[in-house]
Amino acid sequence: MQTIKTVSKLLFCMTIVALVAVPAASAATYGVDPVHTSVVFRIRHLNISYLYGRFTGVTGTLRFDEKMPAKSTLTIKIKSANVDTANTKRDRDLKSANFFNAAKYPDIVFKSDSFAPTGKDSYEVKGHLTLLGVTQPLTVTLHKIGSGKDPWGNYRIGFESRFTLKRSAFGMNYLLKGVGDRVNLMVAIEAIRK
Repeated sequence: MQTIKTVSKLLFCMTIVALVAVPAASAATYGVDPVHTSVVFRIRHLNISYLYGRFTGVTGTLRFDEKMPAKSTLTIKIKSANVDTANTKRDRDLKSANFFNAAKYPDIVFKSDSFAPTGKDSYEVKGHLTLLGVTQPLTVTLHKIGSGKDPWGNYRIGFESRFTLKRSAFGMNYLLKGVGDRVNLMVAIEAIRK
């Protein structure tokens, strides 16, 4: 009789531990892969055409909980000196005090405040973007593209977001009529589970 009670208690405890462990198992921390993450921007030039550019070497951390998305967080860091428009002279100007002022403000940072599902593999992420030392609220929609193991045994996950912001909101006011104020961005994130 005592043995049955002991076994029952043990089974009960194991069930509780398993139930508590299930939500925790769905949460994972990922490091943003700078080689396979893209930040591409498009901006009007002289109100005639669009100029495209990108930022290389993007880093960050994603904590993603598919079962409880509200517990997910995202931090993205971009080096402003890593701007690349395939033109050395223009890139030098973009890094200067006229635009990104990379010497004084080396980092562009997005940090999430909330993460909420809006549909299948779609999430509304609210947070704050800091650029030129100015922090502004930013809400984006993240679409999960896929996840799975790579050929080397790492587990990867991918998201994409497209959104628009005004550079003047961050005090980047130089040549607004010539270059344009609204910047269209596409951010494709690939991250590796730690």
